[in-house]
Amino acid sequence: MLNLMRFRERSLDGNGSGWDAYLRYSALTIKLIKARGGTIIWTGNAEGVALGVPDQHRWDYVALVRYPSRAAFLDMMTSPDYATANVERENGCADHAIIAVNETYRKFT
Repeated sequence: MLNLMRFRERSLDGNGSGWDAYLRYSALTIKLIKARGGTIIWTGNAEGVALGVPDQHRWDYVALVRYPSRAAFLDMMTSPDYATANVERENGCADHAIIAVNETYRKFT
C-alpha cells in the first residue's frame, strides 16, 4: 500500500501538531501491521512535485507498507484496535490517500 499524507498544522484534539498525532497513530498501527505479517518498507518526507500540478498533489509524507495479502490489510482496517488508532490519524491528517499497488518490479532486496 502506498500512503500519501498531508498533515494538519494542529491536531484536531489540540494535542500537538498534525505530525504529532500521526506519530501516535503510527505507534499504535505498527503493532497491528506486524501482527498480520506486514511491514513498513519505506517512509520519507515528500519534498515537492517533480511532475504534475503542485497545488493538486501536495503531500508531506509518504510510506510504503507491505501486507501479505489484501485480506490481511482489510482485517486490520476493520478491527476495533484500528478504529481506536484511527482517531489519531483523523486528528493529524488533513488528507490521506492509500493506494493499493501490486508489485511488478523490485530492486530492493
